[in-house]
Amino acid sequence: MDEVVLSINRAAEIAANEARPIFISAITGMTITDAINIVRGADNAATMYLQKTTSVQLNEAFHPIIASSLEKVDATRYWDDVVNTYNMIPFVKKMDPDLARYVTGKAIEGLFIMIAKEELKIRKDPLARTTELLKKVFGQN
Repeated sequence: MDEVVLSINRAAEIAANEARPIFISAITGMTITDAINIVRGADNAATMYLQKTTSVQLNEAFHPIIASSLEKVDATRYWDDVVNTYNMIPFVKKMDPDLARYVTGKAIEGLFIMIAKEELKIRKDPLARTTELLKKVFGQN
């Protein structure tokens, strides 16, 4: 089990490297209206923009990496049977029997949780605004 968990974590880390060009594309494709909505928006407006504009591409980039890693440690061997049996229990929140898809979703979810935390820090803490652009956009308090 430890090997499976380690494999999942490593796969998520490797897959996260694929996020950079996807995020850069989303940022460079941003409209003036998008930028204004982010600056004036909620504490997670940038995170929500990135989530809306990158989730499909992130899934496409992450899934094969995670699936390959899971196969290497034979993690999928019993997953289908266990989850399908679990899903037959009444009143439980159903789980996805596709382990690679499930882990990919969780990896992307975790990535956006980390982005949201960083965004909140940048919005609330002037010391977290480490670039001139962030200082200009969010001002010095």
